[in-house]
Amino acid sequence: MKSARTTVVEVAFLESGPVAGEPVVLLHGFPYDVHAYDAIAGRLADDGRRVIVPYLRGFGPTRFLDPQTLRSGQQGALAADLLGLLNALQIERATLVGYDWGGRAACIVAALWPERVSGLVSVDGYNLQDIAAAAEPLAPDDEYRFWYQHYFNADRGPAGLRLHRTELCKLLWELWSPTWDFGSAFDLTAASFANPDFVDVVIHSYRHRFGRVGGDPEYDDIERRIAEQPTIDVPTVVLYGGDDGVGGPPELGDPTGNICKFTRLLHEQIVPGVGHNLPQEAPDAVVDSVRALATI
Repeated sequence: MKSARTTVVEVAFLESGPVAGEPVVLLHGFPYDVHAYDAIAGRLADDGRRVIVPYLRGFGPTRFLDPQTLRSGQQGALAADLLGLLNALQIERATLVGYDWGGRAACIVAALWPERVSGLVSVDGYNLQDIAAAAEPLAPDDEYRFWYQHYFNADRGPAGLRLHRTELCKLLWELWSPTWDFGSAFDLTAASFANPDFVDVVIHSYRHRFGRVGGDPEYDDIERRIAEQPTIDVPTVVLYGGDDGVGGPPELGDPTGNICKFTRLLHEQIVPGVGHNLPQEAPDAVVDSVRALATI
């Protein structure tokens, strides 16, 4: 375990491989942690890469520097943490891999600071939230899958998450990866939810994305740029879990979908029999994708 200080957080991270190797940053989502990449990090390190797996804000040992800082989970904050980590480690360019919250951070940094990104593996495609359109209702069979977001926006949500965080997060694992027998993997990850800021960061994330609460002014400029829904102009591989219980995979190559936001798309793939936690369920697909980017 190592840590690096940005202007806002002390980011805890795991590191493997040679320091002089090509950097790869592996970013987890909610409600997951660095264990999502246990079967990936070592293989990429054996390839000669410098592999960095950080805990996102609100997870595990990562901590805020100032007790007065808003415990924001907004997408601009996640991106700023990632950029700050690259700066703290003096990494000029890295391959970014991410899903869920981590995929959002990776996509935003790739979109807004493409000079810092040599390649991108994005699970679930274009992950930048369009907050201006968030109030538009979804089809009922999609809407019910986001019950947890409605719960977190309700008055009982924060208390419910605080009181039942382990049970609630385990339920999300079961619903989002219905064909995955995750065994003891959840127990390893659940310790990360004991972070004292976990509940506040999670609740803020799911309220900010619907425009229900304001963000940290620290990230106003980033949020303004995100609102423009910019293209991502770095070499990219996009992966989807075929059994993802959150939203399910889209139709590949759909010209009306967000896949058109990737101007240098190398490959788009649905991984069958895999749910939302794709790196932990299908590590081979992620390793192969990183290696494919290296050939460009």
